[in-house]
Amino acid sequence: MNRTPRSSLRSIFLVAAIAAALPVACTAQPPANPIAQPPAATPAPPLVSGLPDFTNLVQRVGPAVVNIRAEVAPRRTARGQMPDEEQIPEIFRRFFGDELPFPGGPGGPGPRGPRGGGTSLGSGFLMSADGYVMTNHHVVDGADSVTVTLSDRREFPAKVVGSDEQSDVALLKIDAKGLPFLRMAPANATKAGQWVIAIGSPFGLDHSVTAGIVSAVGRANPYANQRYVPFIQTDVAINQGNSGGPLLNTSGEVVGINSQIFSNSGGYMGVSFAIPIDVAMSAAEQLRATGKVSRGQLGVQVQALTSESAKALGLPDSSGALIADVLPGSPAEKAGIERGDVIRAVDGRTIDDSADLPPIIGNMAPGTKAKVTLIRDGRTIDKTVTVNELDELAGNGRATPRPATDGGSAKPSSGNALGLVGQDLSAGERQRLGLRSGEGVLIRNPGDSGAEAGLRPGDVVLQVGRSAVGSAAALDKELGSVKSGDTVMLLVRRQGSTQFIAVTAQDDAQTG
Repeated sequence: MNRTPRSSLRSIFLVAAIAAALPVACTAQPPANPIAQPPAATPAPPLVSGLPDFTNLVQRVGPAVVNIRAEVAPRRTARGQMPDEEQIPEIFRRFFGDELPFPGGPGGPGPRGPRGGGTSLGSGFLMSADGYVMTNHHVVDGADSVTVTLSDRREFPAKVVGSDEQSDVALLKIDAKGLPFLRMAPANATKAGQWVIAIGSPFGLDHSVTAGIVSAVGRANPYANQRYVPFIQTDVAINQGNSGGPLLNTSGEVVGINSQIFSNSGGYMGVSFAIPIDVAMSAAEQLRATGKVSRGQLGVQVQALTSESAKALGLPDSSGALIADVLPGSPAEKAGIERGDVIRAVDGRTIDDSADLPPIIGNMAPGTKAKVTLIRDGRTIDKTVTVNELDELAGNGRATPRPATDGGSAKPSSGNALGLVGQDLSAGERQRLGLRSGEGVLIRNPGDSGAEAGLRPGDVVLQVGRSAVGSAAALDKELGSVKSGDTVMLLVRRQGSTQFIAVTAQDDAQTG
């Protein structure tokens, strides 16, 4: 009689124990319809291989990159007195924002720039063999003299042909011939993920080379007052002194001008912004021809759409630019564009966000006809608008009235579903606000629903949805059909600015 060896029995029991302990997923059959496609039988070819070598590129284009020194005679101040706001150099503002350390003080970035007297350093590049140089407006703004130093150490006094604050572009000219120069990349050819190179003078270190990729294009920079620039965002290391230098593609073509960084410390943090070269070239050509840059305008004030406001307006999504205000006599008003319209395209170019609109319109020459596609009350409408020249002062300087005391003669709201307490405006208050006769209702108490949405005492409600209101009674009437959970759009005037605010009625909203 044959006996099974003890070692064999142990092996059988061990295998059985392991099989019993395995997770169900290890023994179950693969699902018939998997969530993700299974791995390919053969490995996919790599989409990126190796790392680029920028040696030849830098050797070829480097001689066209220049150092720029802007100098200003010192402005006298009382001994020991800190410079006032007007004396703080713009180049420092670009890197430190409003909480910047003062030049020359503890933690300061170094020598004073143009407005405080002294010297500031920046970068630039030659764009023609006869000595035209492009840089940033903030590098040379307010300078008494500007000097351009070439890569071979030759120095030339430079004339500021023109400078534009909105685009942050300045055009200089030096008296020289046969100079090396850079070529410009085609417009709209830059894509996210592409390699790019910056050459400049960070902290005065001439011809420093840094590289990275394009993080995004068409980026609105919320930290700069440059609505008409669709910035190129990169992760290229940019620091103080890189301003005005070129951002190059791997063909050695200029795709942008390095302009700003986002930083809490004043140094590189991986978020840099460059002005697209087509925007910069348009400004440079106008500066050479006329000494200034002209931009088109529709005469509207726009705001971003949120999912809540899109729902309240009955829109399928939150794409587009919501029209919060239309300036009297503007091209938009003449074309029949109204408050509450949502612009979805201009000349076939999609408007995904409100920040997309100003660069498109701003880059149009005054007198250009544009087809504006918008949504109104659920319908798609096309309007032809003839843009005029931008007026920077339009819409500024309106005051905000103070809420009247309880003893005033103005009639307060009697109650509505939002718990919003409104009050009639006096003729004087309307005049200070720039409102027409019988327009607007002053908010005394925004109620819980309104306060949560961002309404404040002293705001003025101009419309409920698309319906204008001019009295507390009219406000209550328009809100009379609002039920708990409903979202309503209120057009509000605050400190000269007009915007829609989406307010959702809460269950516990109290009437006043």
